[in-house]
Amino acid sequence: MMLFKRCLAVVAVALIALPAKAQFLGPGDFDYPQIDEERRLAYGADSLQWGVLRIPEGEGPHPVVVMMHGGCWVGLHRPRHVEPLMEAITDRGWATWSISHRQAVDEGGGWTGTFDDVGAGIDFVRDLAEFFDLDASRVVAMGHSAGGHLALWAAGRGGYAPEDELYTADPLQLAGAISLGGIADLRAHVQQEVNPCGEAVFELMDDTPDQLPARYAEASPAERLPIGTPQLFLHGRQDYVIPWQQITAYAEAATAEGDDVRVHFFEEASHFEVIAPASAAWQQEIGPALMDWLSTLPAVKGQE
Repeated sequence: MMLFKRCLAVVAVALIALPAKAQFLGPGDFDYPQIDEERRLAYGADSLQWGVLRIPEGEGPHPVVVMMHGGCWVGLHRPRHVEPLMEAITDRGWATWSISHRQAVDEGGGWTGTFDDVGAGIDFVRDLAEFFDLDASRVVAMGHSAGGHLALWAAGRGGYAPEDELYTADPLQLAGAISLGGIADLRAHVQQEVNPCGEAVFELMDDTPDQLPARYAEASPAERLPIGTPQLFLHGRQDYVIPWQQITAYAEAATAEGDDVRVHFFEEASHFEVIAPASAAWQQEIGPALMDWLSTLPAVKGQE
């Protein structure tokens, strides 16, 4: 709990230190009226293992975006933070499955519970497809901030060996992964000079990279290249949580290893515009880049 409080304090200091630019959104700009959830469904027995399913109008089967919210892995945000984004994507023809999962501050969360929940929530799309008109061969993981890390991690779940702690037999193969202001390299995140998440990643992982190198090697997308799944990065050039240089370094390394990686930097965006469909940046640049990339993804062969 003390670590969680320190994370909150670091976030507060970082926000105070931000340049006063009115066009940039902060976490306090997401206090909106409750949006109709339509379908809230459980994918596990824990009270935090549920998701909100939205299905677009028209004939299916509909491709699916599985969303992991942000919040530094320690519950600073929950799924409600991304509801407007889910609604906007559903309006544009993709089903959305926005999942709640245990955070490091929740009982059973952290290592490995947070990862177990994300994997189970994604795999549950197979079950959803039996009852709803969904296309299980076109499922994309998407996440914001710390959720971006989880989305990229999920894209490589098929690469684990049975002896690995994060191994799952027969995980759902994803058609793509999207990072919205996400964290692609846990070690680089730990080492960055200004870090609004503070020591939150230590709470997720139980300790530092120096103390648990093998664990970080399992969990950090940058250490698991090539992932083998097409990846899209939508990142504000003014992002104060994850410096854009980290994304450039990751993309260069992943491309060198043979991964299909596309990166869009947005000059008039910081950390939260990428999940704010009402913002000018999202409507003019971020949203079109997202939907254009989604439209290019082929189905995963042999997966229905």
